[in-house]
Amino acid sequence: MAVCKCTGEHVDSPQDVELMELLGHYRDYEGGLIPVLQGAQEIFGYLPSDVLEKISQELSIPFSEVFGVVTFYAQFHLKPRGRNIIRVCLGTACHVLGGSKIFTALQDELGVVNGGTTEDLRYTLESVACIGACGLAPCIMINDDTHGRLVPSDMKKILEQYE
Repeated sequence: MAVCKCTGEHVDSPQDVELMELLGHYRDYEGGLIPVLQGAQEIFGYLPSDVLEKISQELSIPFSEVFGVVTFYAQFHLKPRGRNIIRVCLGTACHVLGGSKIFTALQDELGVVNGGTTEDLRYTLESVACIGACGLAPCIMINDDTHGRLVPSDMKKILEQYE
């Protein structure tokens, strides 16, 4: 068990120390909720309910307001996400050229549905309206890498690059 430098509070993990330091920085900062949520999600990889409760207490903001902000913005996640985020474009160009077949192939290969994360926390699969790479349709992004002009049989080989 460690002691937080900013509050002197006992904490259980390095992430708890980071969270307390983050909260210490924003405790008296008006409008600090979103930066705190972003920072907490960076620390933990998602926003567990006990972390939301701690944020609510430390910033003196009702839990319902904290939860409302988290569920309003798509950037926040209440469940663990994979190390590799796969975004499948289902915009017009990708749809016309087989984006839904790419998405189905990935669902089958990973065994997850849209928004799902593999049990080993290796991958999270999401559909998106547009990646902005229409000339590469159909395309996906894995983390910051764009893969285009795909066919369903490409998926297994592409996923192997991210194991």
